[in-house]
Amino acid sequence: MSDVDRARALRRRHMHERQAVIFGVLLAGLAVAGLGAAAVYTGNVSLPFVARGFSTPPPEPAAPVGPCPPANALPVAYAQVSVNVLNGTSSVGLAGATAEELRLRGFTVAGTANSEAGYEGVALISFGVNGAAAAYTLAAQVDGADMLLVAREDAGVDITLGSQWPGLLPTEQVLLDPAAPLVGPEGCTPLEESAVQTPEAPAAQG
Repeated sequence: MSDVDRARALRRRHMHERQAVIFGVLLAGLAVAGLGAAAVYTGNVSLPFVARGFSTPPPEPAAPVGPCPPANALPVAYAQVSVNVLNGTSSVGLAGATAEELRLRGFTVAGTANSEAGYEGVALISFGVNGAAAAYTLAAQVDGADMLLVAREDAGVDITLGSQWPGLLPTEQVLLDPAAPLVGPEGCTPLEESAVQTPEAPAAQG
C-alpha cells in the first residue's frame, strides 16, 4: 500500500472515530433527557418554576358579605325609612338628584351630603341594628349595594353613592313583597353575629 493510500485510510478511520464519539454523546444526551422527563412526569422530580406556582395562580378570596336582615323581618313602609344620601363620587349634585328620586318613591330623606372618603363600589348602605329592616328595604331599590352594620342607635339609614353608581332600579324591578320576609344575599352573616364598624362622618351638603 502506498503512502497516499495509508494516509487516506488513516483519515477515514479518524473520521469514523469522531462520528462514533458524536453519535455516542447525542445518544447519551437523549437518554438523560428521557429519564428526566419521565421523572418529572411521574412526580419524582419537581421543577423550580413549578414549585413556585408558575402555572395558574390560586383564585383570590371572595369579598366578605355583609349582615343579613333580621330573621322574619318584613319590608318597612317607605315613608318610615329615614335615609341620608351621601355623594361618594366627583359628580356634582348626584346626592340631591338621588334624594329627589327616593322622595318620589315615598322615602323620607333626612338630608344629603358629600362623603369625605368617597366610595369605589355601587353604593354603601350603613345602618345600626335597629335600622336593619329599613336598610334592606332601601337596598331593594339598588342593584349591587354593599351593606355595613355600624354603631348607631336609631333606625335611620345612610346610603353612600359610589363611583359605579348606576341609579335606582326602575320601580317595576324592585322585588319587595310587603307580606314576605326580607331575604339577604347568599353567604350573609346573621345580624347578631355581625361585627359593628365605625361609620363615616358626612361632609358639607352636596
